[in-house]
Amino acid sequence: MTEPETKKRVAFAATGVANLASIMAAFRRAGAEPYLAKDAEDLATASFAVVPGVGSFGSAMAALRDSGMDEAVVDRTTRGAPTMGVCAGMQLFFEASEESPGVLGMGIVKGELRRFPPSLPVPQLGWNKVWPEDSDPTERSSAGEARSVSQRLVHDGWAYFANSYRLTSLPDELSGSWAEYGESFVAAAERPGLLLCQFHPELSGPWGQSLIERWLKQTGGEA
Repeated sequence: MTEPETKKRVAFAATGVANLASIMAAFRRAGAEPYLAKDAEDLATASFAVVPGVGSFGSAMAALRDSGMDEAVVDRTTRGAPTMGVCAGMQLFFEASEESPGVLGMGIVKGELRRFPPSLPVPQLGWNKVWPEDSDPTERSSAGEARSVSQRLVHDGWAYFANSYRLTSLPDELSGSWAEYGESFVAAAERPGLLLCQFHPELSGPWGQSLIERWLKQTGGEA
């Protein structure tokens, strides 16, 4: 008799600004076992970890720093352990946001989030087209290995957004996917072990659900 496959446990960071019920339900549908990390060590050592967020950059960063989970996330990304940031949680991986002047992000990736131009209603709320950047058929990962564009986690499709701030350029070490709201902005950024989504995959229908499933199939550095 075949043994049942062990569910992949996914630790969620407590940012204090996330709708955990919705995103955890999406991970359960993907066959995973999501749970709220009890402390920084729990988050650091988890096989998979997610930093969610719906709300203020400053409030979310304060929650991570107070718990020490910011250092746990930095440690994970250094080792290449599978880590995802979603919406406001994605923005915390960068250096700063215009939303909270004087508040430093985790600085794992260079860049600063800025508000959409005054001519645009904010937040951008609803469905928007996402497309991966055009690139050479192969690119170099941080480990120096050739990586096919087809191996990227984020594919062409429609995603659900709820954001007033956005990133307009991407460091060379990350692959980018883009969307347009008055202008092009970064919809997602990835490298081996790291996936940052400005959109909400848990609200993005079958397309977002398949992205979560692809993310759960990856392997990364030791937890």
